[in-house]
Amino acid sequence: MKGNQSPHIQVSNLRVQLDQHEILHGIDLALQRGEFVSLVGRSGSGKSTLLHALVGFIPSQGQVQTPQDMGIVFQNYAVFPWLTVRGNIALGLHGAKHPNQEIVDNHLELVGLASEAHKYPSQLSGGQTQRVALARALAPNPEVILMDEPFGALDMYTRGKMQTWLLDVWEKNQKTVLFVTHNIEEAMFLSDRVVVLGDGSVMGEHQVLFDRPRLESIKFTAEFIEQKKQILESIEPAYNS
Repeated sequence: MKGNQSPHIQVSNLRVQLDQHEILHGIDLALQRGEFVSLVGRSGSGKSTLLHALVGFIPSQGQVQTPQDMGIVFQNYAVFPWLTVRGNIALGLHGAKHPNQEIVDNHLELVGLASEAHKYPSQLSGGQTQRVALARALAPNPEVILMDEPFGALDMYTRGKMQTWLLDVWEKNQKTVLFVTHNIEEAMFLSDRVVVLGDGSVMGEHQVLFDRPRLESIKFTAEFIEQKKQILESIEPAYNS
């Protein structure tokens, strides 16, 4: 159960300095197993840098405890254009020469792309391509999924549909998710908790008040709009001080 065991991800006093510039400092963050947490903040607040530090893409100082196996989904549709949908998902199985086709089939069904398995990324929509990227990240059955602005390049309509779809997938597998977004509404709709970054540090966090499962209609309630306003106001001081 969430909250009854040690954190699945634990970050203590994390610092990242690149080219003599300190991007992150004093970051403390913990995620419980199965928790969906979003990072929000303005451009340059360090959201993507934090994700990159967690997976060791960039050097950092401080204490970082994460599971060994983590899946990553980026904004820029990190799929291989010369591979089919099936080939991209199979590649996620650690490049196995003969990947388990049952696992590939299960993930094609999970992301609703079984009928598109033979197609190449150029034949897919943006939303479909991101579903391929997520399926490839999920196929090895990682404990944690890190998502860096995965819907940032999508139009508003597709983005809304992808949010609902992602929640459905998350409900089925209950992975621990750390999700980076500029969109406060998106963060609230998806997450258990929203963490605000600003000026390279954690400015605060907000427990999302809404029960699951969630419908898009909650975005139009007075309670949702009020909490969105509170989160926005917690971001602004970092840039107005």
